[in-house]
Amino acid sequence: MKQDVESAKTVTQVIRGAVHQDHKHDSAHKHVTGAADYTDDTLEPVGTLHAYLGLSDKAHARIVALDLSPCLAMDGVVGVLTAEDIVAPGHNDVSANHLNDEPVFPTGKVQFLGQPLFAVVARTRAEARKAAAAARITYETLPAKIDVLAAKEAGYPNVAKPLKLERGDVKAGFASAAHRIKGQIRIGGQDHMYLEGQIAFAIPGEDEDMLIRTSTQHPSEAQHMVAQVLGIPSHSVTVEVRRLGGGFGGKESQMSIFCAVAALGARKFGRPVKIRPDRDDDMTATGKRHDFVVDYEVGFDEDGVIVAVEGDFMARCGFAADLSGPVTDRALFHADNAYFYPHVLLRSHPLKTNTVSNTAFRGFGGPQGVVVAERIIEEIAFALGKDPLAVRKANFYGGAGRDVTPYHQQVEDNILPRLIGEMEARADYQARRVAILAFNEEANRTGGIHRKGLALTPVKFGISFTATHFNQAGSLIHIYSDGSIQLNHGGTEMGQGLYTKVAQVVADAFQVDIERIKITRTATDKVPNTSATAASSGSDLNGMAALDAVNQLKGRLVAFMCEKWGVAEEAITFLPNQVAIGDEALSFDDLIKQAYLARVHLSAAGFYKTPKIHWDRDKGEGRPFFYYAYGAAVSEVTVNRLTGDYVIDRTDILHDVGKSLNPVLDRGQVEGAFVQGMGWLTTEELWWDGDGRLRTHAPSTYKIPLASDIPRIFNVELAEWSENAERTIKRSKAVGEPPFMLAISVLEALSMAVASVADYTVCPRLDTPATPERVLMAIEALQAKGRSDG
Repeated sequence: MKQDVESAKTVTQVIRGAVHQDHKHDSAHKHVTGAADYTDDTLEPVGTLHAYLGLSDKAHARIVALDLSPCLAMDGVVGVLTAEDIVAPGHNDVSANHLNDEPVFPTGKVQFLGQPLFAVVARTRAEARKAAAAARITYETLPAKIDVLAAKEAGYPNVAKPLKLERGDVKAGFASAAHRIKGQIRIGGQDHMYLEGQIAFAIPGEDEDMLIRTSTQHPSEAQHMVAQVLGIPSHSVTVEVRRLGGGFGGKESQMSIFCAVAALGARKFGRPVKIRPDRDDDMTATGKRHDFVVDYEVGFDEDGVIVAVEGDFMARCGFAADLSGPVTDRALFHADNAYFYPHVLLRSHPLKTNTVSNTAFRGFGGPQGVVVAERIIEEIAFALGKDPLAVRKANFYGGAGRDVTPYHQQVEDNILPRLIGEMEARADYQARRVAILAFNEEANRTGGIHRKGLALTPVKFGISFTATHFNQAGSLIHIYSDGSIQLNHGGTEMGQGLYTKVAQVVADAFQVDIERIKITRTATDKVPNTSATAASSGSDLNGMAALDAVNQLKGRLVAFMCEKWGVAEEAITFLPNQVAIGDEALSFDDLIKQAYLARVHLSAAGFYKTPKIHWDRDKGEGRPFFYYAYGAAVSEVTVNRLTGDYVIDRTDILHDVGKSLNPVLDRGQVEGAFVQGMGWLTTEELWWDGDGRLRTHAPSTYKIPLASDIPRIFNVELAEWSENAERTIKRSKAVGEPPFMLAISVLEALSMAVASVADYTVCPRLDTPATPERVLMAIEALQAKGRSDG
């Protein structure tokens, strides 16, 4: 229907779902009503079978005999899967870096307790699970090294090539420093505790075709791994993902074995096969966040300005490389956090241990590096009797001469001084610190039970995959003849709102209401060779790829309108749900119908690759990050010095997401990241016994934060004035990982509260997680030292 342009402009001023506006998550109502479909909700075709893994109960051993006859004799069992079922040209390996160090099923040696050795396939999951426990396995036990320091002492190898970052002259820097401090910190790992566990459902097709429905952050990797194990081309494997019930990095590479086992079973028995481990087995058999032991040394002057830093980052990587190389690299990349180190030498040690192979986790090694940076600041502050915030400010990246990182990238977009200044004022930091110092002084004088702590910590986090080739994305957009739009891209939806944000980009570019856009599942037969939805890059990459497809389609439509109506491009404007063509206006539906009748191609594949980035790992130099995201948090805690128990009284956050694509979703990501980071640093403790058995293997023994653990007062704001200096999607910034590290403010506040019992003269050196037990031991250690000094 045609109308004049002026009247068209008055009909609808704005579209629903425009960018930079709050818009609800596309599946929010489905999440709360239970209507959201996950992999396990897929209707099972007739004849579906179920697989279950048989796990090793030794940490390091030779397999002398594997007798599966008791399994085969159990009710409902159809068969078993072992390494013998992987035949040439198939390959018994699912290693993320193709290092041939992570077999689907080992053939001679067990390398961690909980390693999958075989799978039972049965009519029901219960039957498969019961039968898997019936196997008779004979082992020759070998020495096992579980702890990273024990593995280092025993001469265990690295699972990946170490990295060294160096700038300046560290020896000369230390020689010139007025003060030097050495220390060591243990930084704990973390289990992903996704609500939806690992799962894969394989459905065989004709010829070699295999359809995999799974919960993965990396559909293309699942596709390639299944193809590799089966010995077939990737084009014969299709992986589909509608949504994940949480991932956090735990489904970036760790899903490969489940997809491979389901596919092996489907091929062997010619029937659909589903595999879903129990939570206990999921936690035992899948990797975690890497725990680190870091030796550090810092040299500084009388004002607390850092002169030189040296650090050795030893990581418990597990039996295979997985993603440990890039994870430990990223720990070094963030060992500076927000601070300039004039002379610096950092080394990674990705050590092999007889534990499950550790993997990606939100922040990907960056949080561990930032903890070390903040510990160094804390050491300086306690040594000089200064407010740690003053030491932080003295060491921030600044102008020329103080703007180059240890990996030789120039910090060009530093907004931290403004961010920290605003946070300090908003949270009334200085007045509250004075009050807390007075409170603790009175408690020391009167023998009070409680001590308080306060800390303001910054975050500078680099955005991009450090493997340059992963910084690419594709999309596929169809416009149907009725004007409806189908959006496909390579990103996966884990609850973070990626699908909603990319749909907003498309709606905004076409100037149509977001309800017009169908958000489809992620599928490898729609968009090939996708990168993982990780590294906080989902919106950056897929949003730009989708925008590229939209621009192609708009270009064709504009060319069609110019030819049909005889107008110049400048006379055409996309209005809300309409298009202005000269003095006339046409509804979007009518435009598309006419374009279809004129045989205009209404489908486009978009593509994007991140510009400017490059990285020479051998030299330890380059620009691995496109830009930085920044944040600041102030946390206040109250500690019971008799029990070590504590509460988080208040947290204030000001975080930089650039020009937000969807502020309400971004605030939710900031809040969730902070709470998850708080759990990592305070309550979530992984513990292996001397035999290599994970004892914290279920929600009953592994404590994630509860609603009662959230700060009593929790103020979260976005830096609304910020706009990305780089040409990202609508000048926004990544939000998934950077705010995770804001929780370090809680750790630093706990440290201040502990230090108060010794008048802030000694750095408590709290290891993480700073559980009440560790807090209590740190208090008692300082009090004992005070008694001995006295």
